[in-house]
Amino acid sequence: MVCSVSDEGERVSPAFPGGQQQAEMENKSLPALPDKIIDFHVHLFPDRLFDAIWRYFADRYGWEIRHKLYYRECVEYLRERGVGPIVYSNYAHRKGVARTLNNWNLNVIDELPDLYCFAAYHPDDGEEALAMAAELLEHPKILGFKLQLLVQRFYPHDERLFPLYEKILEKKKRVLFHVGTGPVGNPWVGVAHFRKLMQVFPGLRANIAHMGGPEFREFMELLDTHRGLRLDTSFAFIPDFPFRFNLEHSCLERHRDRILYGSDFPNLLFPREDEIRHLLSFNLSQEFYDRVFLENGLALIREG
Repeated sequence: MVCSVSDEGERVSPAFPGGQQQAEMENKSLPALPDKIIDFHVHLFPDRLFDAIWRYFADRYGWEIRHKLYYRECVEYLRERGVGPIVYSNYAHRKGVARTLNNWNLNVIDELPDLYCFAAYHPDDGEEALAMAAELLEHPKILGFKLQLLVQRFYPHDERLFPLYEKILEKKKRVLFHVGTGPVGNPWVGVAHFRKLMQVFPGLRANIAHMGGPEFREFMELLDTHRGLRLDTSFAFIPDFPFRFNLEHSCLERHRDRILYGSDFPNLLFPREDEIRHLLSFNLSQEFYDRVFLENGLALIREG
């Protein structure tokens, strides 16, 4: 079934409604979140690398990150707000940094309970990268690898990645892809490139960040033909923001077993709660919220 653009999805919703609208929202019976939720899209980096990323966002895009918290502070902040298991990622922006990042990852997931990781990988590291990947995939708290194609500037169907995909398939792990063209794009991202990858590795288990936006419909249609795909909600449901999921809500309900809640924390431009409240305002089934905010994530953690 084809998902259609919704008139409601095109309208702008306020981040913090006030007055009569606020009272109406408070009086309206909305579905509830599970007591503990899973955040399947968090960023954790070593402190100095976080600082460099935040400076880049400000200088390149004019984005001022709202929550400038380092890794222990990030985890504490989320735990205080009802998040149980946390799945985070980081990525190697260039050759030669993945090993250092992954040594840091191993220390962090050993230090903090209920923390899982999509590790860093760069194909320019050659055979060393593949040997490192084989070691990491044996760790129960490493769920797979993150490929941030916008930053890393290679295609998802780059043949240098094929040995990695084969190892991931063998170990029944996953890849977290930033492959959509929003909120900014370049020649290396887009659903056309991802389709080429799926033609070669149709059974690859993959998470698509940001619901694949703004190509929401095209990525949701891939769910019908590739059972290993999941979409995460990060940065796709911010009210009063142009880059926003704009399909009929029935599409979300129909694919409720294939969607994961993710926040993009701490690299947020708006309060973290805005997306959660916006998703709750859709007033979908309780099963949708139970699956998206908890059960689907638990299933993938057990799978890994």
